[in-house]
Amino acid sequence: MFELICNILLWLGLLYAYFFNVLEAPIPDRTARNPYTLKPDVWPKAIIILLLVCIAVNIINIIRKNRNNPDFTFSSMFSIKVRMWLGIALVVAASFVLEPLGYMATCFLVLFLYGLLLGQTHVVRLFIFAVIVTFLLYVVFSVLLSVNLPRGTIPELRNFSLWVEGLVASVKSAIM
Repeated sequence: MFELICNILLWLGLLYAYFFNVLEAPIPDRTARNPYTLKPDVWPKAIIILLLVCIAVNIINIIRKNRNNPDFTFSSMFSIKVRMWLGIALVVAASFVLEPLGYMATCFLVLFLYGLLLGQTHVVRLFIFAVIVTFLLYVVFSVLLSVNLPRGTIPELRNFSLWVEGLVASVKSAIM
């Protein structure tokens, strides 16, 4: 279990480095104007993506190897008090990543990680549940209550949020 947790933390750290250090790194004007030069962010992107894929494969192999081991569940490793503190830490972490990740990604991650923290073993079911609840909460707050939710500063996540907003707006206009 310790190896799995270390791999997950390493994967999350690399993901953070990719989005907040590599993608937002400034490119000198001279390099940006020349279409034939290799941009300074190409190799760090390639290396981090390769590492993310390799660590994800390692995580899947660890889970497959220990699937039938009864001592390998996340909830059996931590007592109730430790899980309570991890839940509090999860909420604090969510408050820090809400602005860069946006509402959709943050809500999904909080719901998914809380499900794992509470001992849910069906990951696919938990994934589907987190997606559905995130979308329902988005509709309730954004559409019904007209609350402006953070879209995120990462371009891919911001574009996804804008796409969902457009989708909801088109459904809303078609109904009315």
